[in-house]
Amino acid sequence: MTAPDPEQGPDHGYLLDNRQSEAGIRFGALAELFDPVTFRHVDRLGITAGMRCWEVGAGGPSVPAGLAARVGPTGAVVATDIDVSWAQGAADEVVEVLHHDVATDPPPPGGFDLVHARLVLVHVTDRAEALRRMIQALRPGGVLLLEDADPGLQPLLCPDESGPEQRLANRLRSGFRELMASRGADLAYGRTLPRLLREAGLADVQADAYFPITSPACTVLEAATVRQIRDRLVTSGLATDEEIDRHLTNVATGRLDLATAPLVSAWGRRP
Repeated sequence: MTAPDPEQGPDHGYLLDNRQSEAGIRFGALAELFDPVTFRHVDRLGITAGMRCWEVGAGGPSVPAGLAARVGPTGAVVATDIDVSWAQGAADEVVEVLHHDVATDPPPPGGFDLVHARLVLVHVTDRAEALRRMIQALRPGGVLLLEDADPGLQPLLCPDESGPEQRLANRLRSGFRELMASRGADLAYGRTLPRLLREAGLADVQADAYFPITSPACTVLEAATVRQIRDRLVTSGLATDEEIDRHLTNVATGRLDLATAPLVSAWGRRP
């Protein structure tokens, strides 16, 4: 997942730094949760052999690899990110992995039949410019597929807040949202995607949303995320080390029904 420059300072940039070891665990959990959603849309949009795809903010290797399987040896996939260390594993004859900032760098050359970004733009400071560049990269008839979270639509980690463990989980999730917002994340961005695609001139715009209520991958994702941001939570006064340790113990039992924010998927075609 591409993100603002992490060198911007302690209160700016991507909260979930790809360089941390927990990032690989998160990418695996996100792939398990959301790859079926992404590729359901990709397949409905008719991405097939010989096409060219741009995967923006690739993060891990799963989406570039899935696109490569669909376009085959006569197609091409360009996977870009500010930090390509995790996506590099997808590089082969079909997949080219490039260091790239979608909000400031020109789009990769050549034009694309599909441009896709998942859980990217919510973290990008200049979202409007990033969107403009992705649309610019589409061939006539090409499709833009954007998938982003909307924590404002469903803010709870435990929608069934039935006891103290769930209340603690939801309080820590509130702290996570506060940290994201302080770094420029738009926590209501997902719901705006259909309008933004129409306003940008794309045709046949549609959208849907998905979020799991409980899944083993949600448990893995939550534990990795909390470990990744625990120092931020503590230094910001949003949680104590004791509370974080207690929450991680609760998560490890597997008895909490953990959810994610809705993933809003929106797509439209360049005339």
